[in-house]
Amino acid sequence: MHALMQHPDAYAAMRQSVDDPERFNRAIEEILRWATPVLHFRRTASEDTLKDGQPIAKGDKVVLWYVSANRDEEVFEDPYTFDIERDPNDHVAFGAGGVHFCLGANLARMELRLIFREILDRFADMRLAGEPETLRSNFNRGMKHLPVTFSPGTRVNRVPLSV
Repeated sequence: MHALMQHPDAYAAMRQSVDDPERFNRAIEEILRWATPVLHFRRTASEDTLKDGQPIAKGDKVVLWYVSANRDEEVFEDPYTFDIERDPNDHVAFGAGGVHFCLGANLARMELRLIFREILDRFADMRLAGEPETLRSNFNRGMKHLPVTFSPGTRVNRVPLSV
């Protein structure tokens, strides 16, 4: 929500895409890339390897900075721009696959689709009403408080999303 309120054109475009599953899902993926909930993880190398010319020995501790990977200029065109039409969007908000990929990724995506669908339908003019208060953490990104103002809209009875 913070990113959408900071980018009113994206907020308006996402509201228009609610009934277009392809566009709406692209926007959700960009929100995940932009807001990368887990900033980093530490892993232990299971075998000797070489990464970008840097030797990594079996048993070495390695820190994976997902927040940095989601702004990688070699992967994303214009990575510091919030673009809800970004395609492809190979973000690593839930990890990069394999055995450590987030078990709850599909549930999280579904929850985001549901909550954003309701918010965007009902609050056409939501905007920041003060400075947000973020968590004090170098592991998780999150908001403690996000003061907003809005004009309440009417409830929209929709057909449930297909999962």
